[in-house]
Amino acid sequence: MWLFRNLFPKRTKELKSVVHSAPGWKLFGKVPPRENLQKTSRIIQQEYEARTGRTCKPPPQSSRRKNFEFEPLSTTALILEDRPSNLPAKSVEEALRHRQEYDEMVAEAKKREIKEAHKRKRIMKERFKQEENIASAMVIWINEILPNWEVMRSTRRVRELWWQGLPPSVRGKVWSLAVGNELNITPELYEIFLSRAKERWKSFSETSSENDTEGVSVADREASLELIKLDISRTFPSLYIFQKGGPYHDVLHSILGAYTCYRPDVGYVQGMSFIAAVLILNLEEADAFIAFANLLNKPCQLAFFRVDHSMMLKYFATFEVFFEENLSKLFLHFKSYSLTPDIYLIDWIFTLYSKSLPLDLACRVWDVFCRDGEEFLFRTGLGILRLYEDILLQMDFIHIAQFLTKLPEDITSEKLFSCIAAIQMQNSTKKWTQVFASVMKDIKEGEKNSSPALKS
Repeated sequence: MWLFRNLFPKRTKELKSVVHSAPGWKLFGKVPPRENLQKTSRIIQQEYEARTGRTCKPPPQSSRRKNFEFEPLSTTALILEDRPSNLPAKSVEEALRHRQEYDEMVAEAKKREIKEAHKRKRIMKERFKQEENIASAMVIWINEILPNWEVMRSTRRVRELWWQGLPPSVRGKVWSLAVGNELNITPELYEIFLSRAKERWKSFSETSSENDTEGVSVADREASLELIKLDISRTFPSLYIFQKGGPYHDVLHSILGAYTCYRPDVGYVQGMSFIAAVLILNLEEADAFIAFANLLNKPCQLAFFRVDHSMMLKYFATFEVFFEENLSKLFLHFKSYSLTPDIYLIDWIFTLYSKSLPLDLACRVWDVFCRDGEEFLFRTGLGILRLYEDILLQMDFIHIAQFLTKLPEDITSEKLFSCIAAIQMQNSTKKWTQVFASVMKDIKEGEKNSSPALKS
């Protein structure tokens, strides 16, 4: 027993000494911090020398002389330093030349800095001016145009103001009025079709195997929840607002689902999600659905979303008439590679440019599209070709197709709309609608004119 009595007190003393030797935590409460015992590099070095008997020599001081009274802030200023002692010293002429070169580099850097400052100032000034224009335009739209919509919508003043872009605060309202509601859809009707869509989604997983064996239609298959989900996940992915968990995911899902029940003959087609998403950003849910259904009921959109090949070819043929009229050199270049409009136009028309152009620019295209109708979609396409004409003329088939499939992200509204304005939508004395009617007539008569030769 005495062995244990002598052993435990000794162990306890050892533990106490260990506990008190370092600050930290104990079982109940915190041990008060002691003096900071961290060793400096000098102390560590002295202990090492005492233990090993070796002496650490300090690093040799640089013998480099400095003949200027400042430390170089970048490698640019190193040109002013003297050479190391093991190299020949600079001559007076060389030192003067280096000083001159350094002064020139500094002056050039200052010029660039001043130029960048002026550029930033100009951009800010343009931005302020644009905001002022939007604010003043908003007042005109709210107080003068919208209350007298039917009377003023076709006036020259309103059309010019419309071309400049709609203020975001009235954009959705103007779009709704311009698109109209020929289908007479009400918010209550939207709720009915949304309920049907929810019931359909609920039973989808249970009946999918039976539908496969019963030979379900293509439209019904495309209206499936899985295909809509897949397309929603790819809709404006950089915004992170339509993907699952985003604020507009459920709204977009509801509108697309309700439409597939409202128009089972059309069903869901890839690209619809982009159109619905743009409308959701500018309208309330029910109003967005009403505009969406009416917009897709327009002849051009209906032809493309129902994949009516005959009608699509007529639109492409009409487009080529104005392509040759406005951009004859590029038209012949495309012809030499047998590059047809469907290669690039289909994606542009399917999404109304909302996927191909930056969102703010796409909205401005939508502004004028709502004013001018389908003609402006093809005029915009010609504007894009005109904007990049010089680049496209240097490309072959593959590179042209790749370029037009993914347009540059730095495209600006000023440059694009300048090019669109330069496009004349008149062939001889015929406008878009007349040329399109001529194409329709010729195709009906069996004249398979795939080239834009309709000038009579």
